[in-house]
Amino acid sequence: MTDQIPALRKSLQRRHMQMIALGGVIGAGLFVGSGVVVGTAGPAAVISFAITGMLVVLVMRMLGEMAVAYPVIGGFYEYSRISLGELAGFLTGWMYWYFWIIVVALEAVAGAKILGLWWPVVAPWEFTLGLTALFTLVNLMSVRSYGEAEFWFASIKVVAITVFLVAGGVFVMGLWPGASGGFSHLTMHGGFMPNGIVPVLTGAVAATGFYFGTEIVAVAAAESAEPEKAVAESMQSVIWRVLIFYVGSIFLVVCIVPWNDTELMTRPYVSVLQTLRIPGAVTVMSLIVLTAVLSALNSGLFASSRMLMALAAKGDAPRFFAKLDTRGVPVAALFAGTAFAYAAVVMSYVSPDKVFSFLVNSYGTVAIFVYVLIALSQLKLRRRLEQQMPERLRMRMWFYPHLTRFAILLMLLIVAAMGFIPDQRTPLIFGLVSVAVLLSAFGIRRILRSR
Repeated sequence: MTDQIPALRKSLQRRHMQMIALGGVIGAGLFVGSGVVVGTAGPAAVISFAITGMLVVLVMRMLGEMAVAYPVIGGFYEYSRISLGELAGFLTGWMYWYFWIIVVALEAVAGAKILGLWWPVVAPWEFTLGLTALFTLVNLMSVRSYGEAEFWFASIKVVAITVFLVAGGVFVMGLWPGASGGFSHLTMHGGFMPNGIVPVLTGAVAATGFYFGTEIVAVAAAESAEPEKAVAESMQSVIWRVLIFYVGSIFLVVCIVPWNDTELMTRPYVSVLQTLRIPGAVTVMSLIVLTAVLSALNSGLFASSRMLMALAAKGDAPRFFAKLDTRGVPVAALFAGTAFAYAAVVMSYVSPDKVFSFLVNSYGTVAIFVYVLIALSQLKLRRRLEQQMPERLRMRMWFYPHLTRFAILLMLLIVAAMGFIPDQRTPLIFGLVSVAVLLSAFGIRRILRSR
């Protein structure tokens, strides 16, 4: 197990790594998209988020075990390659690159819409171009500049969600000025599970995409000054982050706002702030969502450039993408991601119902496939580590191999369930098409190599 990739600058400190992990958990989807799950599952949406959160906790524990034992550039791409073979590695790396490049485009468009509310005279495409260029420059400066930007973005998100949890908790307990509080909204509008168990399970499928991002810690580990300690601490804390930030905040939402009010659920967190009579609730939440959007854009460019560099170093992408500049930045890999993001943004204006629709509908399913491959990698790599390098197993997956197999089964059930959920059927089909394209690319790569 040797890493042949040129040395990077190990300038990410533990505080950067901790906030990268925290920032990955608190995404814009939590603030904006969670209302859709609540609107279908009712107050039992708490169970939907808990189910998906449990799955993410298990996958992150597996990833933590591998990352602490073997911190390398590309992280789980390398784990898939050495444990499952070249095809698995190829699929993992390119699917993850594809996922984050689409995220960059989506977040650039979303950020432009928010800024357009305040400065309507500026064209949306100008904001989109400016945001993407800005964070390309941030990532070009050094890995430390990326880490510093993410540290402050994540700090803002953590403070915001903490204040939300405290204020919501005080309201529910009846201690908020002028409010009686209580838990009546959990049962008064048709019961805790008003539409039955099926929407709860489908809600768990829909909530899967909200959690992606924590795994960036494993990608950043190779550029950390203390990779083992930083990754171990970040992965250890993923449980309480998921329970408090996601499950806790959703619980407060369904306690404070009636789940069956479709208008309120279009912006659930804004609705809570308005119920609490917080001045400027819309502006406050818009700023928080903008922070989450910019954080995702920043992280997307970082993660995609490092993954493409890892792919290039192993021959799964053109070799020049593995080159570093004097600051230790893979410039070609970064610009490749930026160029693809620009192309996707152009499609959002030129072909929103065809090309851009395909990109949006496929990337979430692709992310689930990446998690399945991470779990399969851990299942096999753990045996190899126990036989060859047991001293490296400083962080272990719980109840191995049973919980690993359970997580794999659960993820496969989620993928299968998507075929029976009308809203998820299109993303599943497009995701499978994306995988088919990558399989074809791998076949072409093998033919060219053989020649």
